[in-house]
Amino acid sequence: MNYDETIEYLYSQLPVFQKVGGSAYKEGLDNSLALDEYFSHPHAKYKTIHVAGTNGKGSTSHILAAILQSAGYKVGLYTSPHLVDFRERIRINGEKISEQYVVDFVAEHHIFYESIHPSFFELTMTMAFKYFADTQVDVAIIEVGLGGRLDSTNIITPDLGIVTNISFDHTQFLGDTLEKIAEEKAGIIKPNIPIIIGEAEGDVRQVFQNTADRVGAPIRFAEDENIVRSWNVDKGILYIDTSQYANLKNGLSGYAQLKNTATILCAIDELKKIGYTISDNALYDGFEHIVELTGLMGRWQIIQHSPKIICDTGHNVGGVKYIVEQLKNEKYRQLHFILGVVNDKDISGILTLLPKDANYYFVKASIPRALGADELKQKAQVFGLEGDCYPSVDEGAIAALKVAGDDDLIFVGGSNFTVGDALMYLCK
Repeated sequence: MNYDETIEYLYSQLPVFQKVGGSAYKEGLDNSLALDEYFSHPHAKYKTIHVAGTNGKGSTSHILAAILQSAGYKVGLYTSPHLVDFRERIRINGEKISEQYVVDFVAEHHIFYESIHPSFFELTMTMAFKYFADTQVDVAIIEVGLGGRLDSTNIITPDLGIVTNISFDHTQFLGDTLEKIAEEKAGIIKPNIPIIIGEAEGDVRQVFQNTADRVGAPIRFAEDENIVRSWNVDKGILYIDTSQYANLKNGLSGYAQLKNTATILCAIDELKKIGYTISDNALYDGFEHIVELTGLMGRWQIIQHSPKIICDTGHNVGGVKYIVEQLKNEKYRQLHFILGVVNDKDISGILTLLPKDANYYFVKASIPRALGADELKQKAQVFGLEGDCYPSVDEGAIAALKVAGDDDLIFVGGSNFTVGDALMYLCK
């Protein structure tokens, strides 16, 4: 098989959460442990950092990778889902895994893994772990896929654990209260391994504190440390003054990065304590050049300026709140909102937040989980959101571009997959 055939084989043979949702979810670590045993525990051959959370874990993972790369480390980065190319999930110093490695991995090991029927996520995680070992990375940033306690990635023993925040998402698997969701995400906390919590209040905070106390893990709450002192956005660039670093330029300009920055700075401080060598210059460079160093896409990404087109992957209530707040501070004549969602999210919770003065283009992303454009329009009208339906993201983008003036703003969002489709069309 060539690369394209191999990817199609993986999608067709293995349950893929990205495409079909809950039916692809396999609870428990049995398959991950079996694969790990078969490949002789590759993740034990390098240092790891484990990143969980409802929102911000992707941005946090990428910025940490960029900083460590700037500090001279050879850095593996495993994240999900991808937006355009499967290989985005597995990178070393920003370079995607080679097509040939993917082809060879599947060809050489399919007889074993087909016998245990892993999920797509379980197998691709193992591919990443082996790739990092084969290429001898110094450290790998490992992003949790879903939850924490029973997530496939939770077989690692990291140098540091991070939970960015807790919001409602994947409630069918993680629980219907923030406390239950926190308990699942707190499952990455391990004995004697420091854990950073980005945002947590009240009973949610107590869940993390209790878990850390029970297993003997040093815990820090980033929001307690008054790290971000002031900030401003100038020409689309986010500048942050912190308690230790002045005029920190963040290559990601979304407002959510203010919270992520505090979490990341706590993490860097903790990594220094346990022996990582990270200069101030490396930290500044990693923050400023995160996109160039890691290839991250879809986080308040400005695609063009006339008309201005912005996309963002925020796809739940916690993420959409930041998007709506930032849109209020954008200057434009008319807002055109290309919206597509998946069918297992809190759609009503998202729709109630969205601006009513926008022209909406209701679209269906190119995955089975995507909610139909007609159904999305019907749900949106209940909340006073008006617009037309389009069968694909491409067609919604074409329609918006036809009517948008140079001083208008086109925003694309609602799901990772809507943004992925938009990037494939708008950036080709």
